[in-house]
Amino acid sequence: MTSNLSARAARYLVLGVAALIFLVPFYLLLRGALSSEQQLVGIDHWTWFPTNPQWSNFADTFNNSTVPLARSMFNSLAIAVTQTVLVLVISGMAGYGLARSTVRYANAVFYLIVATLLIPAAVTFVPSFVMVSSLGWVSTLRGLIIPGLFQSLATFLFRQYFLGFPKELEEAARIDGAGPMRTFLSIVVPNSWGFTAAIATITFIGSWNSFLWPLVIGQDQSAWTVQVSLSTYITAQSVDLSGMFTAALVSMVPLLLMFLFLQRWIVAGVEQTGINE
Repeated sequence: MTSNLSARAARYLVLGVAALIFLVPFYLLLRGALSSEQQLVGIDHWTWFPTNPQWSNFADTFNNSTVPLARSMFNSLAIAVTQTVLVLVISGMAGYGLARSTVRYANAVFYLIVATLLIPAAVTFVPSFVMVSSLGWVSTLRGLIIPGLFQSLATFLFRQYFLGFPKELEEAARIDGAGPMRTFLSIVVPNSWGFTAAIATITFIGSWNSFLWPLVIGQDQSAWTVQVSLSTYITAQSVDLSGMFTAALVSMVPLLLMFLFLQRWIVAGVEQTGINE
């Protein structure tokens, strides 16, 4: 009994220390956002928390005319939400079709999709930019959203998930007269919400944190995303540390809210390989 209590106490101690280490970057981010530029660059003494918190940093960040943070957050939110919804629709239907298709070359198509995961993003970057530029989509939301709508990894994960989905549920729907599309929408989708939510969370975070493609396509300030705006606080001529910390803290809020609401689906959904029959 004593050994079990000791082992449990040691486990909680290790987890507590790990949690504190994980929270250190967030603490530094909050501390930097509430500090003045002089407090951040000063090395005379260290304070765990600013004695005079600079709450005005948040207003100054949104009122900064050189960095349109509010517009950038709106662009990032529009891009992330649109890409997440359409990736779920496109990759979900593609994965279901590949899992249930009896066409001779269905597996060959699947292997080709998986093979694209081995291609470095740098290889397709220039052709993608040329295509978007020729369509006149530079500095537009279309150019930022459409090239990322089909994701091979999401299609692969959906296909593997639907392979384990019990076919008896689909057969029962077909007996009731439901067609393939109605079966997918009425039976498969409602029973796959956990896995779908996990893919949605991963896709949203990846889209929100995307930097290189928005940096090249969003050449006008009106098309900047939040990651591009954050990069402008550090230039060859100046470094705005307090503004960067404040903007980074604000930009983290949507991801934090989404994670808090959907965190239980991230692990459960990704680890789920199917519904138990």
